[in-house]
Amino acid sequence: MKKITYFVLAAILTCLFNNSFAQNINWRNLQPAQKHIITLNANFDNAFALGIGYGYHLKSRLPLVLNLEYSMPMGNTPFDDLKTKIGGQMEVYANKNFSTTIKAYGIIRRFQNDMTRLVNFGSEFSAVSGYYKQKWYVAGEIGFDKAIVTHVKHSTLMKEYNPSVVTGWYLPTGGNFFYGVQSGLTLGKSDLNLRIGKTLTQDFKTKPLVPFYFQLGWNKRF
Repeated sequence: MKKITYFVLAAILTCLFNNSFAQNINWRNLQPAQKHIITLNANFDNAFALGIGYGYHLKSRLPLVLNLEYSMPMGNTPFDDLKTKIGGQMEVYANKNFSTTIKAYGIIRRFQNDMTRLVNFGSEFSAVSGYYKQKWYVAGEIGFDKAIVTHVKHSTLMKEYNPSVVTGWYLPTGGNFFYGVQSGLTLGKSDLNLRIGKTLTQDFKTKPLVPFYFQLGWNKRF
């Protein structure tokens, strides 16, 4: 029974309680004619992962970019674990070189091991505020990643260990607060971005398996 609990707990921690990568924008160098933003990313948060993202710059009263992002850990079996995000970010405050951005995303996550398969639907909300110049920026971020509902499907091996396990939907399944700093450097129409920070569980009592995150990303604007 302890072995079963360990596998299930590891699956939940790995799949549901991790802060995925995010497309970071320096609004001071994003020109009105630049409608598209491509992002490549490498990050560490419970595991090393690679990600790709696309952003579309809308013409609106407040600067707004819609995002679609996909990431997966570097493992032996491609596509068994993955995370997708769809949403957007908007600059809600700008005063000379100071800027504040809010982000909102819907999230789909999938994790699978020999014992179980988890598919989760969740959300993420965050705010980024800092000092921005055309060639560089530095900002702080804070946010909340919520795993709202999770479908658990147990394998034959899991049922052999514990015949009473139930496949089905579980609501809710937890969430994490995250906070940290990020910075970027502009090179022509490209940007290099760095994020580092820590995560806290929503009850502020237990610690995530890996309580920090790191991200290095590259943006191309055109």
